Amino acid sequence: MVSIRVIRDEDADTDVQLPSYETQGSAGADVRANLADRGSVVLAPGARALIPTGLRVEIPAGYEIQVRPRSGLALKHGITLPNAPGTIDSDYRGPLGVILLNAGTEPFTVHHGERIAQLVVAPVIRAVFELTETLEETARGAGGFGSTGRS
Repeated sequence: MVSIRVIRDEDADTDVQLPSYETQGSAGADVRANLADRGSVVLAPGARALIPTGLRVEIPAGYEIQVRPRSGLALKHGITLPNAPGTIDSDYRGPLGVILLNAGTEPFTVHHGERIAQLVVAPVIRAVFELTETLEETARGAGGFGSTGRS
């Protein structure tokens, strides 16, 4: 188990629950909107907004936190994250905000304390990128988008 240290922003509502796993098998911890100053934010269809969580995190070196959409919000309301999965790097110490996008057809109200995204803690493997003259051949080759079919 990895420990993530968390502090609240000075203006955050301390009654808003910290990120939490809703079931024993959950990979993502639900994070909540902290809109103490506004109460809610209305997202018109096609609009996006940075929703504050009121939190800052300390992620151990060698890990990241991936910010992912909640499937229920996506299916029922078209609410997603335009940069999904977003990445919080281990050396970032600023406010944690979630960019929400309303891809639905109706306005959507984000309420204070509402679960808005999932946080997945994941190990990071860093690579060395080496310039070369050739790449090893494969059966797929340069076939890209849709080249392997639909089924």
